Amino acid sequence: MKNRVVITGLGVVAPNGVGLDAFSKAIKNGQSGITFHQQLADLNFSCCIGGVPQISEDKKLEYLTPLQLRGFNSSGILYGCMAGIDAWKDAGFSVDSNSDLDFDSGTVFGTGTSGVEKFREAIYKLDDKQVKRLGSTVVVQTMASGISAFLGGILGLGNQVTTNSSACTTGTEAILMGYERIKNGQAKRMLVGSCSDDGPYIWGGFDAMRVMTYKHNDTPEQGSRPMSASASGFVPGAGAGALVLESLESALHRNATIYAEVLGGHINSGGQRNGGTMTAPNAQAVQRCIREAIVNANITADDIDTINGHLTATSKDALEIENWTKALERKGGDFPYINSLKSMVGHCLAAAGSIESVATVLQLKEQFVFPNLNCEDIHPEISELIAVDKIVTRQLKTKLNIAAKASFGFGDVNGCIIFKRYN
Repeated sequence: MKNRVVITGLGVVAPNGVGLDAFSKAIKNGQSGITFHQQLADLNFSCCIGGVPQISEDKKLEYLTPLQLRGFNSSGILYGCMAGIDAWKDAGFSVDSNSDLDFDSGTVFGTGTSGVEKFREAIYKLDDKQVKRLGSTVVVQTMASGISAFLGGILGLGNQVTTNSSACTTGTEAILMGYERIKNGQAKRMLVGSCSDDGPYIWGGFDAMRVMTYKHNDTPEQGSRPMSASASGFVPGAGAGALVLESLESALHRNATIYAEVLGGHINSGGQRNGGTMTAPNAQAVQRCIREAIVNANITADDIDTINGHLTATSKDALEIENWTKALERKGGDFPYINSLKSMVGHCLAAAGSIESVATVLQLKEQFVFPNLNCEDIHPEISELIAVDKIVTRQLKTKLNIAAKASFGFGDVNGCIIFKRYN
């Protein structure tokens, strides 16, 4: 007997909205969180725009203690703690440092690169003879599992507490890892999600690779253009998304609010073969990932009403749409609605899959499709494959039952989740 898995809590820290209410309003209204950053211009970046969540010092103190914040300089861990704590509270649980250890609850909370700014700050303070002066707070802020360690302690989680890392697929993978653990009866609840730092030491490598746009430094909100003919590269972003997954039995027992159900999904790799490289997807593997997710969720391709794609505003957007049409065997007017949150927040790297999944779940719960920004000039290769009205440019109120969310990451790794409206 496999457990059904539902979502009972959501939390989000995004460039266009910190907290679930602000984020929900922003995505419905098509509000961009992408701004110009003088620091990037001073460092001679080609791309001087990005999506960074706006958080005051007072806001930080609502989540972390003054002791925890002493010597703290890891934006990703901050974002992850905020989103994770919000999701936990949203699910109806309290946050109490003196609470009993909960062996039924755990976390899989992913990240890409953790605490780069903290590590840079630390190494600039020492030389080879003063290594011990790195400081006592460096380890937890720079180790890969720093975010899950923080959340595990704050919430008193006694089940699996771990961090995963799979580039842009990290958040999607974390959700599926937590889903599997509950489905197989190894946990009742799993806090899942991912986070990403921001700033020049995270984004500099991408700028050097010339995969970020340089054409919109004077018009930041127009910079992220998924599926557009005038797309010129992605815009970097940062933040965190978090979901509380729970067995249906546990959720009903608690009379908890249920946002949606996780029906299943699939994770695979293209192995950097057959056209796949470190930065380009193996189309065969992408299509297989989508098909296997559908099989695992026990639905048909025709059941999917909307897709929240990976769609980064690079040259691979048209290939992604082609992969969807082949995997689903649906095109033209028969294709589902499709959108990309990256048009509003940029590419939030390791946090992308989880932030975008929160947006997908909100669509199912509240029955709308959020708009794609900057997509008036749809790429001609895309308009040949699907009907243009499937690319929503204004909020659409419509009936939705099943949504697919996919992420295709650096290293040729893929993940696809199928979510269902809970009735």
